[in-house]
Amino acid sequence: MAAGLLFLLTEVSAIAGAALYRPLLGAADGRLAQGADTQALLGALCEVVLVVAVAGTGAALFPVLRRHGEGLALGYAFGRLLEAAVIAVGIASVLALVTLRREPGAPDGADAALVALHDWTFLLGPNVALGLNTVLLAYLAYRSRLVPRPIAVLGLIGGPLICASAAAVMFGAYDQLSAAGAAAALPVFAWELALAAWLLAKGFKPPVNPAG
Repeated sequence: MAAGLLFLLTEVSAIAGAALYRPLLGAADGRLAQGADTQALLGALCEVVLVVAVAGTGAALFPVLRRHGEGLALGYAFGRLLEAAVIAVGIASVLALVTLRREPGAPDGADAALVALHDWTFLLGPNVALGLNTVLLAYLAYRSRLVPRPIAVLGLIGGPLICASAAAVMFGAYDQLSAAGAAAALPVFAWELALAAWLLAKGFKPPVNPAG
């Protein structure tokens, strides 16, 4: 139940944070639109919730996952912590950007550097780290049959796909916030929603006989 609620919270807070950041990060002339700093601060609060939820999923699932592979369970828990840490760096860059754009006489190019830092953390955290963590969890879920295998397969497809998409964005094939980027992220989004719904409705299946 806790893990299911935390997965839902990650989706809601991530979407809300990204939507609230847009007026600040998209200001090409470096000036804040009316209310954009307030929106950015609200977006930062949403991403603080996201950091807690991301780390919380690893902690909530570890006691169950360790029974089916302690090494992989530890890898997932620490991977979620790493993902949360990268997101936290992005939050700090946005808060610094708000400060710079409020203060006169900020160094030239400083705001652009902070926007670039946020964009890279957005790529490395909610894409690369998320993709790797998805593969770990989906593999454990598939092998142990803790959830129906079609749900686990969705994660096994979505994890590598979003990592491949991140590599494509890194090398300039397309923008992260584009139709191609959204399409590549859709399977992971569906995996987390399906997993959350199953955990809330049914919970984990009881362990099966390894020979079964």
